[in-house]
Amino acid sequence: MNFKKRIVIVTGAGKGIGRGIALAYAESGATVIIAEQDSKLGQETCRLISDKGGNASFILTDVSKPQNITALMTEVEARYKGLDILINNAGISEWKSPYELTVEEWDRVINTNLRGAFLCAREAAKIMRKGNHGSIVNISSTRAVMSEPNSEAYAASKGGIVALTHALAVSFSQDNIQVNCISPGWIETGDYRKLREIDHSQHLSNRVGIPEDIARACFYLTSEGNNFINGTNLIIDGGMTRKMIYEI
Repeated sequence: MNFKKRIVIVTGAGKGIGRGIALAYAESGATVIIAEQDSKLGQETCRLISDKGGNASFILTDVSKPQNITALMTEVEARYKGLDILINNAGISEWKSPYELTVEEWDRVINTNLRGAFLCAREAAKIMRKGNHGSIVNISSTRAVMSEPNSEAYAASKGGIVALTHALAVSFSQDNIQVNCISPGWIETGDYRKLREIDHSQHLSNRVGIPEDIARACFYLTSEGNNFINGTNLIIDGGMTRKMIYEI
């Protein structure tokens, strides 16, 4: 798909899924803003895009800090005079027993993953509605509907993102702004070659996912011709959550 002349913000684009999404949009012709709290990683993503002839800029952003989000959107509007797409990808996790998880740790996850997504969407929409168009994609997780032990804060934040998505879709519809959600399953961001056959075989697609799978889903949801898709949660997990797996 061609996203030439489109202005795209990707939060948490310094590595992993976020970096994969940012690279994909840049390769499709978009101007990409890397909103990342790690300066080294954010600048590295920008360099990777520039080396391939793409257009990108890095803005230091910690989405757990409301003032950072306001500053991000103010700078984007001043520099580019508009905004077409926001990918709310930034997120952290805390794997700790619910008996031991502190209030501060809970708040850190919720404030980054859920509150950060809300504030980014709200401030982005203030820019988008001036042009009477825009598309927001929130990155949730299949952990919104299934869990492993000691994942309470992360699961709650991702479940909240799914609910937040349809609520914002309703509120922003009057301004012609779409809001959708993607729930990735197992997306390998490390060394894919180290995966085992049993890892791949857990999926109906017979392979573990890669960041490009999520990037293509973002393309689908933010393409101008797909503006009838609104308020939905798109599960991209190779069918893993539809396969019954029993331990023997």
